This record gives sequence, structure tokens and C-alpha cells, in this order.
Amino acid sequence: MKGVVFTEFLEMVESKFGLETVDTIIENSNLPSEGIYTSVGTYNFNEMVSLITSLSSEVKTPVGDLIYAFGLFLFDGLVKAHPDVIKSYNSPLSLIYSIEDHIHVHVKKLYPDAELPTFKILEKTDTSISMVYSSSRGLYQLAHGLIEKSFEHFNSSATVTYKLLNENGTEVKFDITQNG
Repeated sequence: MKGVVFTEFLEMVESKFGLETVDTIIENSNLPSEGIYTSVGTYNFNEMVSLITSLSSEVKTPVGDLIYAFGLFLFDGLVKAHPDVIKSYNSPLSLIYSIEDHIHVHVKKLYPDAELPTFKILEKTDTSISMVYSSSRGLYQLAHGLIEKSFEHFNSSATVTYKLLNENGTEVKFDITQNG
């Protein structure tokens, strides 16, 4: 997993729970990297699992809720890091629709070894998208947070529902309908 995800995660933890919580979860997670991350490095996904699990225990919040909150937080980091990519879209639906054909292509240029989820568009209208998220990591709550935040970024809102297509969340159907 790319180091930029780790650094963004720890920034979220610091902003929401404080630096002391960052130190505590790093200490409690027994990490091979010792919690020292660079944005250009690559780290074992299990370290992220350990950090999130430790944070969940520390702040008494379910892991899924924390992953969703991280998706909300991560969107802003992506906008800051890649403003030109986001500015090339005029609506959240156009952004979401272009994840596979544009956003992930851009990410792969920057991080060739990144393991990205896939989004298969099942149906698209002017006000809705139905798609299937697939990832061996099962971080659909992260995708949910990113989707919600994309609507907020464009001063819009949506009704986002999802259905797990398997119990481990590696395949999830999202139905997104723009409000108003």
C-alpha cells in the first residue's frame, strides 16, 4: 500500500483525535516500519489494518466507521495533491463515472505498483450511477466516504446506498442518485 495513504491516515487521526492518539496507535500496533512512513514508500497493507484496529480500540469507534471517515478525509488530500485532475470535472457524477478510465489511469502513472479497486459501471443516467466496487482489500467504506465527499466538493448531495455482494465486502454494489 502506498505511503501517501498511511501519511494521510495519520494526518486524519491527528486532526480528529490528537497527536497523542497517533503515538498510542503506532505503539500498540507492533509495526515492522515502526510507524515511519514516507509518501513515496510502499508498506504492507497489514500495517494499515493494525493501525485502524488499534484506533478503533482506542477511540471506541467501529472499524467501518473509521474507514468511512478516512474516505471523507482522503478526498480533500487528493484534491490538494491533484487539483488539475479534479478541476477537469464539472460534477460529482462525471468524476465518479471517470474513475476507471481517467482517475485510476492517472494514479497508475504516479504509482505503477498501486493495487486499486475496480468500479464497473452497470447503469448511468444524468442523475444516477449504479456500479460494482471490487477489491481484494474490501475497503468499500473508504469508497463510500470518497463518493459522499465528491458530492460535497461540488456543493451537491446524493443518496448513496450499497449492498454487499459477498460477506467480506470485496464486491459491493453502489447505487448513487444525485439529490435535487
